[in-house]
Amino acid sequence: MLDSQTSLLSSVMPTYKRFPIEMKKGKGSYVWDADGTKYLDFTSGIATCNLGHVPDSVKEAVSEQLENLWHCSNLYHIPSQEKLAHLLTEKTCFDQVFFCNSGAEANEAAIKLARRYANKIKGIKDPTIVTFTHSFHGRTLGTLTATAQKKIQDGFSPLMPGFTYLPYNDLDALSYLAHNNHCAAVLLELVQGEGGVIPADQEWVNELHQICKDNDILFMVDEVQSGVGRTGTLYAYEQYGIEPDVLTSAKGLGSGFPIGAMLAKSAAAKGFEPGSHGSTFGGNPLATTAGVATLETFDKEDILSKSIENGNYLSEQLSELKDKYKKLIISVRGKGLLLGLETAIPAADVVTKMREHQVLILTAGEKVARILPPLTTNKEEIDTFIQTMDLVLSQL
Repeated sequence: MLDSQTSLLSSVMPTYKRFPIEMKKGKGSYVWDADGTKYLDFTSGIATCNLGHVPDSVKEAVSEQLENLWHCSNLYHIPSQEKLAHLLTEKTCFDQVFFCNSGAEANEAAIKLARRYANKIKGIKDPTIVTFTHSFHGRTLGTLTATAQKKIQDGFSPLMPGFTYLPYNDLDALSYLAHNNHCAAVLLELVQGEGGVIPADQEWVNELHQICKDNDILFMVDEVQSGVGRTGTLYAYEQYGIEPDVLTSAKGLGSGFPIGAMLAKSAAAKGFEPGSHGSTFGGNPLATTAGVATLETFDKEDILSKSIENGNYLSEQLSELKDKYKKLIISVRGKGLLLGLETAIPAADVVTKMREHQVLILTAGEKVARILPPLTTNKEEIDTFIQTMDLVLSQL
């Protein structure tokens, strides 16, 4: 276990407020620290280890790839990259894929695509991209500007020009889009993660999508956290009955290996051409092999059905806790296994107490506890989680 002296001597830049745990091992829904303490991990590496820690199928595929080729320039064809792109387009409404290394890079690529599409295809020389309050799109200068949260942007001015923020789930505010000739795209999360686990209203999404279609505005969805089965479908947009022009994905796509992807329909993809964007490590053989193995495991083990079943069961159990602790729990919200517990007390207090009982969860703002179990969790593990949460709430 790391002590305070070790932390003080660390050469790692202090950009994270870390929990006092040194992780050494993970398997399935569990992790073990340096002292051998076992934790039930309902964070999944912030919605990254959707198949649980070190899934055998992905481990075997990556181990085989390690014997052959680690890195290859994107100036050459990479078979696993081509295969992963094919799987993604086959399973979605998109036609082409750009690979990178993270969710922030995927969103950065989407922002660049939208601007270049506006400039080269539509002839808009000063395009605007609309994002929404409480959003989170990444930590690059472009994506933190897209993130409509002042705490994320603090200290990084001057921010990039070309962004406008509208209130999330506000129908009246959408009139801005229909009367702005410079709007090139909207970028939104269908379930806001960092912003408080807030699902988009169906009526609002329908209206927003229709306005974008009527005005040739790219409809771009950030599914970095909500994607790869996290909400019960491969991507959350499927549940809304719409087809975006652009989608960004990362986190669960590589089962823990760094990977990001921007998916686009052919019309939107025309914004890019050879030389307009790139990535040295994006789509490398190791990451895309992990991605292929992840998606193939989804099919072989019927992961989406498990995700729906587990999500329904967990939501039901959390709702019972809400009824029991009405003064502590305000609401249960989210989709699938991306769930938030809105609390009347600081969510950090709940997270700390749960950790003391060897169960890991996260916050999503000051008053929301975020719950992100692996999609492969089971009823027994969910029952353990609920029993621990019950105990913690009774103590609080």
